[in-house]
Amino acid sequence: MRYDLVIFDNDGVLVDSEPISNTILAGFLTELGHPTSYEESIRDYMGAAVHRVHDLVKERTGQSLPVDFDDTLHARVFAAFERELVAVDGVTEVLEKLVAEGASYCVASSGSHARIRVGHRKTGLEGWFDDGTVFSAQDVGRGKPAPDLFLHAAARMGVVPERCVVVEDSPLGVAAARAAGMDVYGFTAMTSAAKLDGAKGHFGAMAELPALLA
Repeated sequence: MRYDLVIFDNDGVLVDSEPISNTILAGFLTELGHPTSYEESIRDYMGAAVHRVHDLVKERTGQSLPVDFDDTLHARVFAAFERELVAVDGVTEVLEKLVAEGASYCVASSGSHARIRVGHRKTGLEGWFDDGTVFSAQDVGRGKPAPDLFLHAAARMGVVPERCVVVEDSPLGVAAARAAGMDVYGFTAMTSAAKLDGAKGHFGAMAELPALLA
């Protein structure tokens, strides 16, 4: 393989969580008096840490979200994950190929460690990632599109940025990978290639990914 480390985003790349979480986020913001459609939630928040929701609402309205916003949002999302969440089609086969080739990989997600673990447990992916290969925006000061999370993951895994490749499905994630000096491939299952501008290449099905990394 051309790279020493494959860094996977989590939501929308490993687990098919974006439709679930953005439906809930849009509904909750609307409930709180900040009308938000599903499409607007995808546009503004897909791939971002929850602090971006606070920042944009404050910037646009001058109002702060309730102090229990994060806890309530996470509780609703986690409950929906338990009912509905599945792994992204074909991702297990990709992980199997990486293991067979002895390739190093990890996950670097804007979501919390708890969110990552709930999703992996529900989808059967928990056995593929141990504590040493799971990195969250909680671990760094700034989330995507800042490069901090990807640089942190690379450093913890002992790989220089130029030998890393990132698998992302959001514009914020692509921007973060580019800022980190890493190659990035854009997964277009939910986001068009045009919106993932800056990616080294694009793919619409996980079965296509191994050939891009070879």
